[in-house]
This record gives sequence, C-alpha cells and structure tokens, in this order.
Amino acid sequence: MAEDTTVNTWNKEDLLAKDRTYMWHHMSQYNPNPLIVTGGKGSWITDVDGNRYFDGMAGIWCTNIGYGREELAEAAYEQLKSLAFFPLTQSHVPGIELSKKVSEWLGDEYRIFFSNSGSEANEVAFKIARQYHHHRGQSNRYKVISRYRAYHGNSMGALAATGQSIRKMTYEPLAPGFLHVQPPYCYRCSFGKTYGSCNLECAQAFDEVINWEGEETVAEVIMEPAITGGGVIVPPPEYLPKVREICDKHGVLLHIDEVICGFGRSGRKFGHQNFGIKPDIVTMAKGITSGYLPLSATAVRAEIADTFMGTDTNQHFRHINTFGGNPVSCNLAIKNMNIMEEEKLIERAEQLGLELRQKLSAIEDHPNVGDIRSFGFIAGIEMVEDRQTKEPAAPAKVVKVISECKQRGLIIGKNGDTIPGFNNILTLSPPFSTTSEDIDFVVRVLEEAFAAL
Repeated sequence: MAEDTTVNTWNKEDLLAKDRTYMWHHMSQYNPNPLIVTGGKGSWITDVDGNRYFDGMAGIWCTNIGYGREELAEAAYEQLKSLAFFPLTQSHVPGIELSKKVSEWLGDEYRIFFSNSGSEANEVAFKIARQYHHHRGQSNRYKVISRYRAYHGNSMGALAATGQSIRKMTYEPLAPGFLHVQPPYCYRCSFGKTYGSCNLECAQAFDEVINWEGEETVAEVIMEPAITGGGVIVPPPEYLPKVREICDKHGVLLHIDEVICGFGRSGRKFGHQNFGIKPDIVTMAKGITSGYLPLSATAVRAEIADTFMGTDTNQHFRHINTFGGNPVSCNLAIKNMNIMEEEKLIERAEQLGLELRQKLSAIEDHPNVGDIRSFGFIAGIEMVEDRQTKEPAAPAKVVKVISECKQRGLIIGKNGDTIPGFNNILTLSPPFSTTSEDIDFVVRVLEEAFAAL
C-alpha cells in the first residue's frame, strides 16, 4: 500500500482504546483493530498511519464523484450560513430546486418526498402505495412482493421486504404483508433453465404469486434494477419490461429501488433507464449526495401523488421526517448532480464499467472464480470451490482474498450476512474519479490475491 507523507498528530493507540470502549461498529463482527480512516481524495482514502488505500466500494456504494470535492463542502457551507434547517411541512428553495432536478433526471413528472436514508425512503414508498390504493377504494391492497437475495433497508418494513435471511435472524417477526419470489439469477437459475432457452420464469413468478395471493390484495412490487448487495445479480434485458407488463395487468404499482443503482452508478442517471421502463415509485439515496451528507428521496408519479392532494380529512400523506430534505443536504445534492452533468461523470462511469469488466477477464479462469457479473460501474466476482459443481467458496477463502487485497492497499466488499452458505461474492463499486491506472491496480491486486489462495 502507498504511504501518505502528510504529517498528522493522531495518537493511534489512544484512538483505538476509545474505539474499543465507546464505538459500536455497523454490521461487523467485533474487531479490536479497525481501519481508522482520516482522509480521502479522489478514489483513495488514507488511514491514521498515513497508509493509502484504493476504495473499491466508494465507501458503501455511495461516494460516486469521489472524495475531497471542495465544491460540495462550499455548497454546504453557503447554505449553512443562510438557512441551516427548516422542516418540509412548508418549503425552502434548495428542496424546491432539487425536487425539480430529480424529476427531470427521471424523465417524467414525479413528486419528491425527502428523507435521510434508503431504508426511510422505502418505508415512505410502502405507506404511499397502501394509501394510494385506499384512495381508489381498494383498501385490501397492502401486500408487497420483493425478491430473495435483495436488500431494501434495515427498518422493520424495509427489512421485511429484504430477501436475506441472515439479516432477519433474531429480529423477526417483522412487518406483515411482504412476499418474495426467486431472483433473476442466471448463474444459479431456480428453475433449472438456461438463459436463451427459458420463458423468463423468474419474471413470470410475479404473475403467479399475484394470482395466488389475489391481485386485489397486492399493492406493489419492489426491486432494484440489478440486485447489488445481495450478490450483483443482473437480470436479462427483457426482465424488467416483463415485470412492468405484469404489474400493469394486475393494477399493481412498480417501485424501483435506486438507492445504489441511481445517480450514474449503472452508466445511466438511474438504473431502470437501461431497460426502458417507467416506474410508479422510485426510491434513492447514497449517490444523491455522493455520501457527503445524509439524504434520500421517494419519487412518485404525479398522477399517483395527486390523489393525496384533496382536502378530505386524512386524505393527505400523514408522514413527517424532521431532518428529511434538510436544506444543506439539498443544496449539496444539487451541486453534486451539476458536477456529474458538467464533468460527464455518468458517461464516464459507463466507460469505466466496461473497462473494469474487460480487465477482470484476467482472473475469470481461476479455479475459484465461478462467474463475473457487472452492471454499469459495479462488478461481482462469485467465488466457488469447484467450477463444475458451482459449490460456493468456503468463507475462509472469501475472507482470504479480501484480506490479501487490503494488505496490498485495495478495499473491496462482499455480500455479507445474506444467505447461509452463499456469502461468496466479492463486490466492487469504485468512485467515478477512478482512472485507467487505478483499474489496472485493482486487477493486479486481485490477481495477486487469488494467486495467494
């Protein structure tokens, strides 16, 4: 790993002692010696010892335009000076302008409800879907259909929508009314089919479940354009249009979760735009501010939102979020989106994704590499014990590759805490500030890490 020669005054042992005493880390098993990050620039971060690492996960799928963009800090600072907070029970200028810009990026007329995180944005969507059907005299429509392997958040409704059993262990029972179907996982097809000789059974499953449950009870279908944290599972091109058709047939809303795939990550402004569909509801977070400040949004087609605009008692959407749509976050998000447009970073993400996938061919013949999948500037490397049987790689091998990468200055991820026995997929989602030389570094380190197995 490279070393940063910047002088700092951190006392690492003192920081670690405080960390062990006071900090409760997210997701991770207990680690007495966590990486303590003190800075970042572009696609690289620096730890308390001055060591530099390439951040192959853009933080947690979010620092899309890269670290150290002073323009974003300045946008936040300028807004802090004029109006640091006001709730969106009324309005403010950054919220208005950001709502308009998000709707324009979606390519249709949407109304935007702001929250702080992807989990919250999805909770808002579930409530809107149920209340919308109630407005139309169909109050029995409350069920939500999701997919196994998908992640939609950590709150009790969003976790119920999540199709990852390990995430739910010890927290159930969760919110009722959430159902799941098989994912479009061509490498491990649940229907025993091969793409090209199938009937898109993975999409038809929605039609079957809606019929079995009774269409009059189903409010919405939620899905990411490509399942990301659940293993980078990318659907065939016909899949989303088929699901859209099924939803229309049954009067079911289609809710697309763009928390990770949105804001350029897929090589388009939003991931669903790769498939030519128009969702009824779109949720987003992470890349909306490139992770610089908390913000999320639930975008709802205008004709759906308009059913909430009457004056009847309780017709309005009875939901509030104190910090959702904070003017500082909104102003920063506008600047973030402007930078993406001005610097053509979405087009760059598409090209970087193609380059990364092409260069990853250097490891695809390794005996422990079963499949490599990509969606825009996201890649997943499915590790196996045996390429013929597709037996998932043992956890120790997956951890070994991640550790070897970290020792060489590369941070990568995996589909942790997903399905027992199938947490075997390495993930990459670098910032758009990545260079061709950075990609060469990533692939070289991965080659060395797999060679060490």
